[in-house]
Amino acid sequence: MKVTINDVARLAGVSMKTVSRVMNNEPSVRKKTSDKVMAAVKELNYQPNLAARSLAGTKSFAVGLVYDNPNAYYVIDMQNGILSRCKDEGYELLIHPCSDSEKNMLDELKTMISRSRVAGLILTPPLSERTHVIEMLEDLNINYVRILSGEQPTQNEDELTQKHTSIYVNDRDASYTITTHLIEHGHKHIAFIAGDKEHKSTLERLAGYKDALRDYEIEIDDQLIIDGTYSFESGVEGAKSVLAATNKPTAIFACNDEIAAGALFASRLMDIKIPEQLSIAGFEDSPFSRQTWPKLTTAHQSNSHIAKLAAKLLFTNNRSASKRDDNLELCFTPELVVRDSTGPAPQ
Repeated sequence: MKVTINDVARLAGVSMKTVSRVMNNEPSVRKKTSDKVMAAVKELNYQPNLAARSLAGTKSFAVGLVYDNPNAYYVIDMQNGILSRCKDEGYELLIHPCSDSEKNMLDELKTMISRSRVAGLILTPPLSERTHVIEMLEDLNINYVRILSGEQPTQNEDELTQKHTSIYVNDRDASYTITTHLIEHGHKHIAFIAGDKEHKSTLERLAGYKDALRDYEIEIDDQLIIDGTYSFESGVEGAKSVLAATNKPTAIFACNDEIAAGALFASRLMDIKIPEQLSIAGFEDSPFSRQTWPKLTTAHQSNSHIAKLAAKLLFTNNRSASKRDDNLELCFTPELVVRDSTGPAPQ
């Protein structure tokens, strides 16, 4: 027989309304009462019907992940991070891929929000960087959290920051660290294979690369900066192009691990030894970085942890604007992970 909310209330010695308030994480319930209810929930293995809860009142028990990103590993990490927090809160996750290039994208997003009655949205790049998307969400008065590339601005710089609606990833500083790692190994001709221009992360990582070259007084050679996309194929083609040039690089910094894996593959086809003749570094520390040979030097970006914090921020904002958690970490800098794909510049 299925356990009901009546069973939980009877075992805990409280009313059904009190059980409902505990399950909804309402702050006004005393801890002693909440503990009794949760003990009864655990003992009975009570599973609330989220659909019924949503239909019974105005509160939704689902949040949405909206993304337009070709990197499957990134999307999976985001899903896992958000899901782990949703389980703690008793919410479900609605996953909604959305193409920014489609003309009816905003209408599609509006329809999804109205039909699903989500309690809030988490947006990943590049959708999180689109002003027209954010303006629409503001007009709809729906809670949202954005994951953005860049440094966290001060409250005076960005009024949205005061609302705590964003988690920041400092790609620029991490890119600077990777480039510095290559320079300190004697590399002066360092190629950069970019990702999609529509992603701010591409611009931030390119900026960090240029910052490091300037600080070490190394001339920036535009011929060593190759346009690309966040794909393995882009890494193959970009590496073939730059390695066929007269002024060959001794190192390649790829905008993500997938591109770096492609560059590594192209180098193998050209009988170039890694890292003896060419160093290659990636970014993000995705499974690609550990599945290649040699394994890739990269920057560790904890996407699942970032996603979990974004979900926590969304739930905090949903409960009460007056009860923000100012101790939440809102900015992350990916950390250098040195592996076997980088080494001293060839003499």
